[in-house]
Amino acid sequence: MFVHHVFFWLNDPENEKKNAHFEEELEALIKISNISKAYLGKPAHTPREVVDNTYQYSLLLMFDNKEQHDIYQDHEAHHVFINNCKQYWTRVQIYDSVGY
Repeated sequence: MFVHHVFFWLNDPENEKKNAHFEEELEALIKISNISKAYLGKPAHTPREVVDNTYQYSLLLMFDNKEQHDIYQDHEAHHVFINNCKQYWTRVQIYDSVGY
């Protein structure tokens, strides 16, 4: 299993129209066929010192292996998402992990 977790900080997080478009683009992105599982989320607002709730959206993708992740990275739909949405974010943080 290969887990790809992406966090997005938006430049205008209160803009409902931009948020709706961003959500539509996220929902299109997770339709890529080689993604095993996908979860779209927002911060849970669990105020603890060790929790970072400063982001606006998270994208959690699971792949069968790193090779499937690499295919996703070069998939046309992934590039379309980046091109259509990069103007919305000020920061993106990614955490990748593999099982042990």
